[in-house]
Amino acid sequence: MKVSVFCLALVCAGIAGPTLAADAEAGVPLSPAEAVGGWALSTNGREVCTIRLGARHTVRVDTPCSGLLSTQPTSWAPTANGMKLVAADGQTVLAFDRWSNSLFVSVVGSPADIQMRRKG
Repeated sequence: MKVSVFCLALVCAGIAGPTLAADAEAGVPLSPAEAVGGWALSTNGREVCTIRLGARHTVRVDTPCSGLLSTQPTSWAPTANGMKLVAADGQTVLAFDRWSNSLFVSVVGSPADIQMRRKG
């Protein structure tokens, strides 16, 4: 209860509004409407490639991913707490946890420090 009152006080004061809004989607599956558009894949703070996600779970890789992906993804699928890129054979190429509305971070077992961030 004390935390809720404190958070409400911050929101009313205009201090925490944008931060709370940005985190509202953390841990939530990616919906088709939210997925549409360009996403940058990066590692160690360096953008490696751009992928485009479609509302019908399509994936298009705009630029080569320089070995970041083990195989070419052909689709994407929501997961309980984010999304995953899927190969033509149905295998997961890379899975991500949702950290905010526009940031997904690779999960345990994935190559180190891979992020997917909304472009534009």
